[in-house]
Amino acid sequence: MKPLLTPEPMATNRTVISQLWQLPVLVAALGYLVDMYDLFLFSVVRVPSLKALGIDGDRLLNEGILLLNSQMAGLLIGGIFWGVLGDKRGRLSVLFGSILLYSLANIANGFVTSLPQYALLRFIAGIGLAGELGAGITLVTEILPKEIRGYGTTLVATMGVLGAILAYFVADLFAWRVSYFIGGGMGLLLLVLRVNVLESGMFISMKQRVLPRGNVLMLFTSGSRLATYVQCILVGLPIWFVVGILITFSPELGKALGLSEPVVAGKAVMLSFSGQVLGDLVSGFLSQYMRSRKKVIRLFMVLSLLVMLIYLLAPVRDTTWFYIICVCLGFANGYWTLFVTIAAELFGTNLRATVATTVPNFVRGGTIPLSALFIQLKPVLGTVYSALAVGLATVSVALVALSYLNETFTKELDYVEED
Repeated sequence: MKPLLTPEPMATNRTVISQLWQLPVLVAALGYLVDMYDLFLFSVVRVPSLKALGIDGDRLLNEGILLLNSQMAGLLIGGIFWGVLGDKRGRLSVLFGSILLYSLANIANGFVTSLPQYALLRFIAGIGLAGELGAGITLVTEILPKEIRGYGTTLVATMGVLGAILAYFVADLFAWRVSYFIGGGMGLLLLVLRVNVLESGMFISMKQRVLPRGNVLMLFTSGSRLATYVQCILVGLPIWFVVGILITFSPELGKALGLSEPVVAGKAVMLSFSGQVLGDLVSGFLSQYMRSRKKVIRLFMVLSLLVMLIYLLAPVRDTTWFYIICVCLGFANGYWTLFVTIAAELFGTNLRATVATTVPNFVRGGTIPLSALFIQLKPVLGTVYSALAVGLATVSVALVALSYLNETFTKELDYVEED
C-alpha cells in the first residue's frame, strides 16, 4: 500500500461544486435515494400492510421481525454477490443490476396476498437493495480528488436519507400497495439516466493488470485485513441498532415507556431520518473541516449513546417529546456516511467494491442478531431494559473497534491489495 499523504490545501468552492455535479456523482446520489425509499418503506407500512393480510395484536411485532429479518438476510447475501461483481465486472454492473432487481421486487410487493409471499419478496428486494450504496460510494471515492471526496459521499448519503423521508410522505398519501409501485417505478426510470455513466478510471486501469479481483477469501488470508474488515462492521452497528430496534419498533417501546398516545412507526421513521439528513451534512462538513473521519465518528457515537439513554430512561410521557428524541437519534446516526467512506478508503481497488458493499450490508444484517438478542432478553429484563442492554453493548464494542482503525482522510486510493 502507498503511505498516507500529507494534507493538501482545500479545493476552492467553485472546484468542489463543479466536481460534485458530475453525472456519476448525481446518479449515485439519486440511486441511493430510491434505494433508501424502498428499504425503509417496509418500516413505514409494516403495520397497515400486515393488518391488510389479516395479522394484528401481538403478531404485528413477531411477524414484523420475521419480514425485517427476511429483508436483512437478502441484504447479507446480496452484499457479497454485488460486492464481488463490482470488483470483477465493474462498479456500473452493480449500479444497473441491483436497481433493476429491487425495483421489480418492490413492484411485486404491491401484489402480495399472504405472509410467505411477503417474506419471499422482501428477501429478494433485500438482495437487490444490497448493491446500491457500496457501488455508489466506491465510484464516487474513485472519481473525485481526495480533498473533496468527503463532500461527494456526503451528497450520496444525504440524498439517500431524503429517500427514507420521501417513503413516509408517499405512504401517507397513497395506500401501501401503491407506495411499493411508486418505489419500483422510480427505480426503473433511473435506469435511463445510468446509460451515460462512465466506469471508474481506477477500476479500468486495475482491470488491465493480472491480479485477483473481488476475491472474498483475501479478507481471510491476512490477519490485519480481516481485523480491519471486522472493525469496520462493528463501527456501524449502533446505527442499525437505532434504526432496526429503537425506531422500527418505536410503537412497542413507546407503549412500554407509558407514553400518553400511541407512537406511529411511519412518523418515527420519517422524523429520525429528517434528523439524519442534518446529521449527515454536519458530520460530512465537520470531517472536511477537521480533516479527520475518526474524530467525527467518535463524537457522533458518544452523542448517539447519550440520546439512547434519554430515549429509554428519561421520564418522558408526552408523545411529542418522544418524537423530538427520535429526531435527535437520527441526527446522531449521521456518521453513516463517514462509516461507509472509511470502509471504502481502507482497502485497495481490487477489493474496494467488495468491502464497501458487504460492510454496510453486514451492519444492516446485524439487525438479525441484535433483534434476536432483544427478544431473548425481553422476558427477563422487560422491553425497555432489554433494548438498553443491547444498545450499551453495541456502542461499547463500536467505540473499541473504531480506536483500532487508521485515519483515511488524506489517503490515496490508487493502490491494490496483494495476496
